[in-house]
Parts: sequence; structure tokens; C-alpha cells
Amino acid sequence: MDEPIKGVDSSSPTCVGIIMDGNRRWAKQRGLPKLEGHRVGLLETLRNTVRFARTRKIDHLIVYMFSTENWNRDREEVSYLMDLFRESIKKEMKEFNKEGVRIRFVGQRERFSQDLQQAMDTTERETENNSAITLWCCLSYGGRPEIVAAARAAARDGEITEDSLACHLWTTGMPDPDLIIRTGGEKRLSNFLPWQSVYSELFFTDTKWPDFSEEEFDSILAEFALRERRRGK
Repeated sequence: MDEPIKGVDSSSPTCVGIIMDGNRRWAKQRGLPKLEGHRVGLLETLRNTVRFARTRKIDHLIVYMFSTENWNRDREEVSYLMDLFRESIKKEMKEFNKEGVRIRFVGQRERFSQDLQQAMDTTERETENNSAITLWCCLSYGGRPEIVAAARAAARDGEITEDSLACHLWTTGMPDPDLIIRTGGEKRLSNFLPWQSVYSELFFTDTKWPDFSEEEFDSILAEFALRERRRGK
């Protein structure tokens, strides 16, 4: 059984979103091939962060892995990322399953190759009864396309309201994130969960994603605990 984490306030979030930025710049600073940052970030940092979150009793972790705009990157990088996703699903996701992690994939799944789609389906099915933490992997995700698709679906069903639109979001079933962390130094959300983040606390760090650590995660949680969240009241 996981031990309580000392120093973390009882008002810890239940849902955390992360924009995993800075992978290529991390590799460049170290004289490594630019794509090596993606490998470290996905196969090491993400694994560690899921475990940090789980031991801190966070119920949901949402990670921005690949945006709708990322398809426009050069062919070599996109191909590398697809292979990396295959490797991650084959190895890391199976390890997560053993640790009680429930895994969900969110985004335009139809844009991926058939084998990747099948791997996502299988992973979701095999982990659906896990309850230690839910990992939401945003792949080919964009907030604006999500809202457009939801609006079209809601219109077909009848009146468009906040509730009817929310029912058709790709992220249906996902809680709104209490806080969103962006690594890498940029201070914007870049089409990440615009509908769901209206009352999220935002944290921006210069740390590049492969270097994101347990200590920094705890520091952000401690600051979050001190913020007063009024939600417009």
C-alpha cells in the first residue's frame, strides 16, 4: 500500500493536466538527436509522473501527447512518434496495467494506422476495471476540433446546450482538470482542453519535460493548495 506523502496539502487536486513540452529543445541542449527527447519524455518521464500522481492519490492524469497540429511536423518526426507510440503501448501501457492504471485515449483515433487503433482499443479494454488512477492520453487531440465535432453531434440530437454539448465531447467521462501544468517555458494552452479548463489553475515552468521531477511536481501541488478557487463566486 502506498504511504501518504509528507508535505502535500490535503486540498490536493483530483485531476491534473500536463502539456509535455520541451522535448526537442532538451535534446538539442545536450547535443543529442532532437527526437531523443521524445523517447526520454514518453518512456521515462511520463512513467515516473504517473507514479508520482498515483502515490499522491490523484485520480486522473491527462497528458497532451500529440496535437492535431503535430501532424504538420516533418515526416521523419511524425513517423518516429508513431513508432514511439507503438512501443509505449506495447511496453509501458502493459506495465501500467499491472499497477492498476486505467488508460483512455482521447482524440481523432481514426487518423492513426489500423494497428495503432487496435492497440488503443485493446489497452482500453484490458485496463477498464483498474482503479488506482486514470491516465488520459490525448493523441491527435485539439480542443477546437473537439468542440466542433461535439456541436455537430449535439445539433443532430436536438437543441445545443452546455449539457448536450458536453455529452458529445471526446473527453466525456473526464473530470475538468483542477490544474494544468505546462513544461518547457511557453505560457499558453495550445488548444489543450479549452472547454474543460475554464476554471483550471495554470502553472508554467521553464523545466523541459524530460527533466520534470517529483520535487517540482510536489512544489506545484503545494502552491495549488494555497490558491483560493472561487469558480466565479
